Amino acid sequence: MLTDVNPKLPMRNKAITRDFYLNKLGFQEFGKADYDGYLMVQKDNIQLHFFEFKDVDPAENYGQVYIRTDDIEAFYKFAQSQDLNITKLEYKPWMQKEFSIHDPDNNLLTIGQSLI
Repeated sequence: MLTDVNPKLPMRNKAITRDFYLNKLGFQEFGKADYDGYLMVQKDNIQLHFFEFKDVDPAENYGQVYIRTDDIEAFYKFAQSQDLNITKLEYKPWMQKEFSIHDPDNNLLTIGQSLI
């Protein structure tokens, strides 16, 4: 039945969003077509979609995605090397090791790895 989920997040500027995900986070653009007001990016087994919302106020944008990884230490070091707006890597009571990244539109990407 259900096989995948591809979150859709708002973006104000496609060029800025594309640059951030491709050049800062190491994603690749998904698909061959360049759709007006829409962007799809992929890294490993995850895909994120973005829709143009020019009036989104980053201070009021609560878009969030939780991304699981099997090597959080490596991705955290990579994120640190990109000079990104990231939180400290922490152990959570729900048995996850996590950190978060805000993109240019204030979408929150939480990266987590299970401790069990």
